[in-house]
Amino acid sequence: MDYHFSKTLSLPFDEAVEKVTGALSEEGFGVLTTIDVKATLKKKLDVDFRPYTILGACNPGFAYRALQAEDKIGLMLPCNVLVQETSDGAVEVSAVNPIVSMQAIDNPELGAMAKEVQGLLSSIIEGL
Repeated sequence: MDYHFSKTLSLPFDEAVEKVTGALSEEGFGVLTTIDVKATLKKKLDVDFRPYTILGACNPGFAYRALQAEDKIGLMLPCNVLVQETSDGAVEVSAVNPIVSMQAIDNPELGAMAKEVQGLLSSIIEGL
């Protein structure tokens, strides 16, 4: 089982980030964090890197349920969604597969939630 869902978009990078953020919002996910890896690597290491942004997406309802089921689940939250420019100049969007993430935790309640979140995230990626 792959640890991610991915799709290539025919959009400029910044537009792809906006589109992904909007699609997440339509399904009840907010973006808690935005990490601009390209800018961070330039600032910290003075190296050039391709456009690469990590969005920390969270659905409050699922997060609350997960926190009730497992007190340290915050270590696995939020769900990361990646927007990156590939070597050929395309823009690829990837989302973590929560089922794979949750396999590390022995809690059946989380497994059921992971299936629900997997359905939402895979649908969001496919719909882009």
